[in-house]
Amino acid sequence: MFGTDPWWLVIAKALVIFAFLVLTTLVLILAERKVMAWMQMRVGPDRVGPKGLLQTVADGIKLGLKEGIIPTGADKPIYLLAPVIATAPAFMAFAVIPFGPVVSVFGQSTPLQLTDLPVAVLYILAVTSVGVYGIVLAGWASGSTYPLLGGLRSTAQVISYEIAMGLTFAAVFLLAGTMSTSGIVAAQEGLWYVVLLFPSFLIYSVSMVGETNRAPFDLPEAEGELVGGFHTEYSSLRFAMFMLAEYVNMITVSALATTMFLGGWHAPWPFNMGGWANSGWWPVLWFVLKVWGVLFVFVWLRSTLPRLRYDQFMALGWKLLIPVAVIWVMVVAVVRQLAADDVVPESATLVVAGVLLTAVLFACVTVSSRRRDRSRSMTVPPAGSGFDPMAGGFPVPPIPVPAAPSTPKESSDV
Repeated sequence: MFGTDPWWLVIAKALVIFAFLVLTTLVLILAERKVMAWMQMRVGPDRVGPKGLLQTVADGIKLGLKEGIIPTGADKPIYLLAPVIATAPAFMAFAVIPFGPVVSVFGQSTPLQLTDLPVAVLYILAVTSVGVYGIVLAGWASGSTYPLLGGLRSTAQVISYEIAMGLTFAAVFLLAGTMSTSGIVAAQEGLWYVVLLFPSFLIYSVSMVGETNRAPFDLPEAEGELVGGFHTEYSSLRFAMFMLAEYVNMITVSALATTMFLGGWHAPWPFNMGGWANSGWWPVLWFVLKVWGVLFVFVWLRSTLPRLRYDQFMALGWKLLIPVAVIWVMVVAVVRQLAADDVVPESATLVVAGVLLTAVLFACVTVSSRRRDRSRSMTVPPAGSGFDPMAGGFPVPPIPVPAAPSTPKESSDV
């Protein structure tokens, strides 16, 4: 069905996707502030419009009316191009996301998807990887120290967590037998991959938060350390473009999680008991509800967890997520081969293996955390024995202690 749409339908699909992403971003910013206020027992925005519903629009107008400042030491062409490089790939990645099945639009049968590729998921990985260049170039071209540090952090972060994310996709490819997004959704018509590939879903959930630079993994823009990070020297609409890219990336990874693990546009139970739920325009509703469910988790994490230390963040990716993802891909490949030889049932074996691997993973994390806490409590030097800066596994400077005031010497008469 792909490649046969008339030109007007292709343009209409592209415009609908663009409008969906922009409007979802506007609603998401307001919803995030409202939900965070509710979770933290605050009021939240309530001034602009009825119950603060126009706050996002007011913020956009305010950013547009601010003065655009270019630092004197900035590399001007790259400085101006960086927001575009960060924003454009975020929209391009949504081209292969399926919203629903084949429907009729003005008498023309067409799938609710702009296009599809035999390697559609790899296309998404490639396009989203380009977006990090905008962050790196923004930090470098600003001509300032703190934006440069934020750009370098983003480079290391994306490299670390894209490896883990790619390995989770490898397990999906093995089970579905295709890299096409529409094919992966079709393969989940019965049982969703969140059940069959639960360890992959957990690893992807952590990786997508790291990929989008969201709390608690927002190290490239850690305000307490980097004064705002890579976009410190940006203002007005250029700053707004970076914010737009961040929220569109959140929507993209949420839609990808829905496509890869949550059945795509297929209706959840018990609505899937009838044929009406997976036909016509109803699947668009299920898809949007699933995407918003994942977006709610983003807001929940930001409201709940503190920011990780950078060494903890990198250790999580390299020492835990990547090894577990490699082991899980091997398990899925072995189970697939044994199921092909009629040795074991595929679905039941994958569910049991996933539960066991998840239990072992949580046990290892718990034991490691307790051992680290015990070692820190044992290595605290007693008072007066000196300071060990590496006692806790991370260099910590000693707290300066003011010297005791010296007593003045009594003057003696000669």
